Amino acid sequence: MEKIVKSILIFFLIVGIFFAYARDTNETKNIDTKIHDSWDINDCENDYMKPKVKIKSSASEMKIDKLIALAKSKLGSNYLFAKAGPDNFDCSGFVYYLFQTYSINIPRTSLAQSQSGDTIGRTQIKRGDMLFFDTSGKGHVNHSGVYLGEEKFIHASSGKANGVTISDLDGWYKDKFRWAIRKIE
Repeated sequence: MEKIVKSILIFFLIVGIFFAYARDTNETKNIDTKIHDSWDINDCENDYMKPKVKIKSSASEMKIDKLIALAKSKLGSNYLFAKAGPDNFDCSGFVYYLFQTYSINIPRTSLAQSQSGDTIGRTQIKRGDMLFFDTSGKGHVNHSGVYLGEEKFIHASSGKANGVTISDLDGWYKDKFRWAIRKIE
């Protein structure tokens, strides 16, 4: 009987100390909630504890993913001057088709598209941005495409590909790049 009384007293002593500490430190929230609310996955010391799946953080990222998926579905479509899809495209017609499909209004020509928003330098470009080039060397924009990430972009080319293709931004187009415009924030 004496052991039971001691055990009960010790239990109440521990509970009393715990609640006194919580009250004194103004921590009266449910302890379970407090622990979960303050836990941050970035505090994990081991990478194997962090999730391996990238979680989409916004509707705009999902819209960009859809736009890029649509663009890639048009790979190999023919280049045809003054066409804006759905099967044949010139460069600005391709960009126009992609953005219009998702109710984002942009002008029809590359030059007008390149003047339709605030310009972004090469180091700030993101997936889904419209890219603009001076491929003729005449000092004005005459080509457009959409940035895919990892230094690649998709566009309708009148060159060797003669259709919708993916090109390396650091290749032939590197010194022809002028700026980008972001329409999906």
